[in-house]
Amino acid sequence: MKSLTPAAAFVLPLLASATAWAQVPPATWQEHWFEHNQVVTRVYQDNDVAIYFDNEVNRSITWPNQYVSAVWRYTKKTYAHFGTAPQLYAIFHTAKYSGGHPSTYFDASHDYRNVIDVGSSSSTAWTSGTGNDLDIVTHEVAHIVEGAAKGVHNSPAFGLWGDSKWAEIFNYDVYLGLGRTADANRWFNLMQNATDNFPRANTHWFRDWFYPIYANYGGATVLNRYFVLLAQYFPKSGNNYSRNMNWGEFIHFWSGAAGVNLKTQATSAFGWPAEWETQFVQAQKSFPFTYANPGPTAVTLFQDINHGGYAAGLPVGRYNLATLSAWGVLNDDITSLKVAAGYKVVLYADDNFTGATLTKTADDASLVDDGWNDRASSLVVSAN
Repeated sequence: MKSLTPAAAFVLPLLASATAWAQVPPATWQEHWFEHNQVVTRVYQDNDVAIYFDNEVNRSITWPNQYVSAVWRYTKKTYAHFGTAPQLYAIFHTAKYSGGHPSTYFDASHDYRNVIDVGSSSSTAWTSGTGNDLDIVTHEVAHIVEGAAKGVHNSPAFGLWGDSKWAEIFNYDVYLGLGRTADANRWFNLMQNATDNFPRANTHWFRDWFYPIYANYGGATVLNRYFVLLAQYFPKSGNNYSRNMNWGEFIHFWSGAAGVNLKTQATSAFGWPAEWETQFVQAQKSFPFTYANPGPTAVTLFQDINHGGYAAGLPVGRYNLATLSAWGVLNDDITSLKVAAGYKVVLYADDNFTGATLTKTADDASLVDDGWNDRASSLVVSAN
């Protein structure tokens, strides 16, 4: 993929500009980024994706229609919204532009759309719909997550995990989440043997860092929680992260996500230079969240009726508008919810727990009947 720009170098477009592009996907789209200059044609669309082929892609290829749609739905269910437009734009090229790149709804370069753009030098590209065909598509979606989760632009950890150790665990989780056990096992075996030369020689990022965190501390939940903490605590300028993170901060934020101090695991996986100790201690002071496990998901909020649209699973706690935003929930955007046994949620019409209220102690597939469609601006989740 194309290299991501360092965090501090991004310029924030107005969110209003991004919203202006939330429209029906056009029948054709003129590429105008990097060396790309193709007019691509929409071959499929649904509520979650718009698929585009260049002229050389075989029109009998249909696996992206359902697969990319399923990946994007799962991504929104796990990490919540990525702007106001629901669809991911997926562009496929044959016999050109080998590799891939992402773009997000923050980026003018791709008309403020969430985009994955993948290509191959092969004249028979994308015909199998297996193996690497799936891997590269899913990999590019991983970059959208790291670059635009929770309504904040940029990836502060990109300079540390590169292109992209994050995608390794993301791909594994997506395959599991979609019930693609054979692909999950295939990917697991590939990643268990993968090594890198950063931050030191013979580093096993997946085997020694991400997979133990994923397996021991909550699966998809711990991955999402990392981005929640970033959005809540890491320095921002407007809707942009304003700088990259150092190694001590990286370990601190993943410790917060996992609910345990991961210094020992980090030392085993990466080493522990003296500089990291200084950074780690400072990170604990600068970002004073604890390593206590926040507990199970008590309430899940959904954008649409019948538990559709993006989703956000919340543990017990008090959520004003700023906190909801960090969890990926937009203001006045909730239409259904699920409540785990033994819990309740009190919705407030205004920020900071003010205004009209609605209490729910069980699942509700539509808040419309209660007059609460797209009304909640803050809420409290507690034991019932």
